[in-house]
Amino acid sequence: MEEFTSVWTRPKRSSRRREQPALTQAQIVAEAIKLLDADGLDALTMRKLGAALGAVATAVYWHVANKDELLELVVDEVYGEIDVPPVTDPDDWRAAAETAARSLRAMIVRHPWVAPTLADVGMNYLGPNLMRVSDEMLGCYLAAGFELAEADQAMNTVLGYVIGVASVEAATVTKLKRTGKDMAAWQAEVWPAAVQAAAPYPNMRALYAAHSGGDLEAGGEDNFSYGLDRTLDGIAARLA
Repeated sequence: MEEFTSVWTRPKRSSRRREQPALTQAQIVAEAIKLLDADGLDALTMRKLGAALGAVATAVYWHVANKDELLELVVDEVYGEIDVPPVTDPDDWRAAAETAARSLRAMIVRHPWVAPTLADVGMNYLGPNLMRVSDEMLGCYLAAGFELAEADQAMNTVLGYVIGVASVEAATVTKLKRTGKDMAAWQAEVWPAAVQAAAPYPNMRALYAAHSGGDLEAGGEDNFSYGLDRTLDGIAARLA
């Protein structure tokens, strides 16, 4: 059986070669996130990261064996931004679950490059922040009264909803960044073509007419809240 490799399972080097520049793992991760936020996942290379840090790429390789290990570190770092309130009263489980869901969504939209990596999150990513956040999220549903197996299913149902919606939003953020337009400018440009495309279809035509002149960002917030509320409604109904 092939041994599973990860930055979290590989033994740490005990010393640093004298010729290596004084780069810390924290510096590397912070700069990588800055580059990812600016240019996206495909643009990140070890050479580019080294140049941004004022070091050669080999200095980065002292801390990570390859780009995959680097991504494990940066994904875990941004997962640390997710807020999951502690649940001290079972009646508070839903508020905590909602806060965690909204915090996860905000993190993905803030760092749109993370969306394509989420397929690997779980068994493939073993970082301390990911484990802590997962443990705290699971605790919300355990506090509600679910047994462990169903608490895990409830958590994953909410995660699936949030990640699905936020990944689409992240793609929009990335597209807007490439065009240099804000949401309002992009909406003004695209809306007439969308209305024309919907004209032969009565339900879509009515929908576009109803939302004419509306704020897409505000509408997105309403849609997210609706879906999250209905998902949590269904989970709450199971407790009855």
